[in-house]
Amino acid sequence: MSQISLPAPDAAVLARRNDIVRQLRKLAPEASLISDQEGRRAFETDALTAYHCLPLAVVLPTTTEEVSKILRFCHDNHVKVVPRGAGTSLCGGALPLEDALVLCLSRMTKVLEINTTDRIARVQAGITNIGITQAAAADGFFYAPDPSSQIACTVGGNVATNSGGAHCLKYGVTTNNVLGVRMVMMNGEVIDIGGDYLDAPGYDFLALIVGSEGQLGVVTEVTVRLLKSPEGARPMLLGFDSTVAAASCVGGIIAAGIIPVAIEFMDRPAIHVCEHFVAAGYPLDVEALLIVEVEGSEDEIDTLLDRIAEIARDYNPVTMHRSQSAEESAKIWKGRKAAFGAIGQLSDYICMDGVIPLSKLPKALDEVGWICRKYRFDVANIFHAGDGNLHPLILYNANDPMQLERVEQCGADILKLCVELGGCLTGEHGVGIEKRELMHIQFSDADLAQQMRVKQAFDPDWLLNPGKVFPLEGRSAQ
Repeated sequence: MSQISLPAPDAAVLARRNDIVRQLRKLAPEASLISDQEGRRAFETDALTAYHCLPLAVVLPTTTEEVSKILRFCHDNHVKVVPRGAGTSLCGGALPLEDALVLCLSRMTKVLEINTTDRIARVQAGITNIGITQAAAADGFFYAPDPSSQIACTVGGNVATNSGGAHCLKYGVTTNNVLGVRMVMMNGEVIDIGGDYLDAPGYDFLALIVGSEGQLGVVTEVTVRLLKSPEGARPMLLGFDSTVAAASCVGGIIAAGIIPVAIEFMDRPAIHVCEHFVAAGYPLDVEALLIVEVEGSEDEIDTLLDRIAEIARDYNPVTMHRSQSAEESAKIWKGRKAAFGAIGQLSDYICMDGVIPLSKLPKALDEVGWICRKYRFDVANIFHAGDGNLHPLILYNANDPMQLERVEQCGADILKLCVELGGCLTGEHGVGIEKRELMHIQFSDADLAQQMRVKQAFDPDWLLNPGKVFPLEGRSAQ
């Protein structure tokens, strides 16, 4: 994978772009259309900033009806479409093509319904993840999945990649908290999948849509499960003199039958960067840190933290510290949530997203370190330890083409390792373009062929989010 660099469009391409923009402006007059070069530049990349390409044009609808009109037009005129939320993708999932229209749902931010009796919220797909909880908080409810980018990422993007987050150890990821979607097919048809209840009739197409990365349709509305806010919650910091000891402690906690709300892992480089950035109170004399949070009544919290401390002593912690106040708890989580941005101040990086069985966590961390040393890169490990979702951040110089190629090889070796250990290529970031050529590592040719048949059933001309997910060689259609 190399940086996308295309020559200036010729007269025919410009004429087609102008014609498409002119017709779309008539079809959806209330939608914002961006066709000038500077305006399109804001959409040329996503959070995977080493790769960029100016799209044909950008359209920002505000209703499902507008999305339907736009997709029907694109279908009839064979125009490729790249759905986009906030552009926080870390695998190139929202990268455009020169001949593709970016369909950005960031203006579709309405809360359509809050129903605390049925414990659901129905929202437009462009609302931020944290916006759902903010809308339900006054009634004492919250939406559980909480990616680190929750103040920016949209629920539509969360559905596309089946996002997780720190507190998903107890409550599950997006697929466990979404009850229904309204989706527009490539031909403009609007369909409703799932509903306001746990067990919708018919085939479970909802499980197919969540995690499909905009390959099957454009989700415009989402019905999510709301949960009652806990009586209280408190994190505990456990510091260790080795990453192996910290990783082993994670397995010990889970094996004891305790499921905390979250178990987050940070190694020494991540600890120091985040502490300097936020002053969260992290210990600086340890090699690895676990943030373990439990919730419930005060008595329940104390009992659980006592038990976790007892388990942790078997792994010789350097330090154990319980949060003493709501303010301290907020600082601890602010440090964790700000980790990617904090490291971004120091260096370019790519963030891997492999998943491994918990029993293989110590071996995985040891091997990740060895792989990065082999390629001569520093690495910071920050991840959801409780469910084995690794996020090694490999530090490099994005302006050096030689480093860019080498860091991709390094990342590929880490993902291959995850598969070899019994895990998979992605937990919550998706496949996008980053992992598409590695899909053969995870799946057989027959597996991939069947997945592509599903794609083709929803999108026969392969117009939706082209160039993503499936290896370019051997595709059944283009």
